Amino acid sequence: MRIKHSLLLALSGIALTTGAAKAESIPTPIVPVSDIIATAEDDALRMTVPVMVNGQGPFQFVIDTGADRTVISTELAERLGLPEAGKARLHAMGGERDVRIVAIDSVQVSTNTVRDVRAASLPARNLGADGLLGIDSLKGQRIVMDFKAMTMKVVPSSKNDRTPVEDAGMIVVTAKTRLGQLVMVDADANGQKVWVVVDTGAQNSIGNSKLRRLMIKRNSNLPIKPVEMSDVLGKRTSADYIVVDNMRVGDIAMKNSPIAFADVHPFKLFDLTTKPAMLLGMEGLRSFERVSVDFTSRKIKFLLPQAQVD
Repeated sequence: MRIKHSLLLALSGIALTTGAAKAESIPTPIVPVSDIIATAEDDALRMTVPVMVNGQGPFQFVIDTGADRTVISTELAERLGLPEAGKARLHAMGGERDVRIVAIDSVQVSTNTVRDVRAASLPARNLGADGLLGIDSLKGQRIVMDFKAMTMKVVPSSKNDRTPVEDAGMIVVTAKTRLGQLVMVDADANGQKVWVVVDTGAQNSIGNSKLRRLMIKRNSNLPIKPVEMSDVLGKRTSADYIVVDNMRVGDIAMKNSPIAFADVHPFKLFDLTTKPAMLLGMEGLRSFERVSVDFTSRKIKFLLPQAQVD
């Protein structure tokens, strides 16, 4: 069994330009009014949206809340004639590597446009799509993924998000920020506290060895299945695939949650090697009807399926 994970980071202070590269500039978002975008799925059942690059397209990009930097396939970058902008050290599930960076004048998702984007260029076979839409192209936005309607809504973010909970079954979790990623700390698996990162670029959830040992200690009869994970750098990692009986995020109870266990590179970056931690991938997120991620207010909203509410 092979699992695709596309978490890729170009973190402040870690992404390094080399040679005669142009110094990286911060993408400038142009914030629109609320906008709803029809989505599709890639082969790994991750959510994709049509994206215009320098006014051309649309091209299918994976929505990746676990990626700090937007990524474009090498093939599409060459087709569009995107100029090189040096190299940067990028971090993925299996490790790190220097990769080529290209300059993009504009990245547009419906009416939402971000200018002056420095994107990593990687082979399409490792991405599973034309590119990954990272949080550098989504800053200042709140993303609402509706898995029932297969749509994504983009609205301006707000630090003072006091919008009342309108939907029955809506649960709001306030997260902390680590290296630009939202980390939920009010969570546990089989009664053990877990640090959780929402990663829409990952097909499945993945936990570290600390969490695995706690799960096995509580229930030594858990069936374990060996799997292999691949990331955007083409690196493969072996893992143990286990179904966790009970998982809780905030006030949300999740039953029979599958998790692949391995000490992948992001846990080291987030300083979570000694704490029970996991990346919550699309398989786990799809158990909800709707998920909203707001990087400014640090709030993640989960709408339970109607059957669970009733």
